[in-house]
Amino acid sequence: MKKVLGALLLGATIVSAFIAYSMYTNHSAKQTAAIEQKQAAKKAEKKTEKKKKPVLKVEDLTYQLKDSRTGQVMKEFKPVHYKDKDIYDQEIKQLASELAKGIDTPMQNIKMDANGSLTGGSKQIILKEAELVKNLQNLNTKQLDVKVPIYETAPNVTAASAQGIADVSLASYSTRFRPSDISRNRNVQLSAEAINNVVLGPGDSFSYNQTVGERTAERGYQPAPEIINKQLVMGIGGGICQTSSTLFNAIDGAGLQVTARSHHSKHVGYVPAGRDATVSWGGPDFKFTNNKDYPVIIKAYANVNTGVLTVDVRTSQHAI
Repeated sequence: MKKVLGALLLGATIVSAFIAYSMYTNHSAKQTAAIEQKQAAKKAEKKTEKKKKPVLKVEDLTYQLKDSRTGQVMKEFKPVHYKDKDIYDQEIKQLASELAKGIDTPMQNIKMDANGSLTGGSKQIILKEAELVKNLQNLNTKQLDVKVPIYETAPNVTAASAQGIADVSLASYSTRFRPSDISRNRNVQLSAEAINNVVLGPGDSFSYNQTVGERTAERGYQPAPEIINKQLVMGIGGGICQTSSTLFNAIDGAGLQVTARSHHSKHVGYVPAGRDATVSWGGPDFKFTNNKDYPVIIKAYANVNTGVLTVDVRTSQHAI
């Protein structure tokens, strides 16, 4: 009898345990399922959010082009053709060129007056177009400010460095003209006066057109023969190329660095073949740079009585 009761009790215990285990596992399974369901729902929500959130593209944004010197906004720019490289490159090169036209300013060289004092002069301002194009080619969606690279260079000469600057001649060159050609001679004389006493410090650049200025009747320039397309024609300022050519031969003899020079379309008689430097307002220019480590001064004089134009490049004795 005891054995029977014991067996019944054991069986009841086993059944109870099984029922309890079944209830537990069912509950745990439900909890696990609920958790997994919640996690799946959250993942689905995140995916939905990602799909809803717009992806920023360079071509959809507006960028501010800022002056590298001041941080001032110069222009707002929307790169709508950013994905089309050929069209975009053409667009930003044109943009850089247009901005440069409103910024670029040639250096105004310092001159020495009759008392030996330095006068005038202003800095060169240059927008580096290639650098701006590169900046616009590398836009991103995180930085909406674009640097417009603008550089300023002031004339590199002081009263101290210009002491005794006319003491020694580095090179001199003379050309001849007919004293009887009054109109042409007046143009030569005016252009010589414009370049006379220009002082260039180390690294300073010189532009003939910028220094002489526009040749107009209002400024005293006269009609005289000039070479255009291998023909002699009358033009205001005819003869000023003799001044630029004489200047070229003088600075070349002094060893200064020529940076821009063009030949006439026809041989001129005042310098040997190939030794000329033609110029025109809005056209060819004659440019050079003082590549010395000391300042130089340009002396120019047109003697209308003897018909001699002389350009002399000088510096101080202690400089050399």
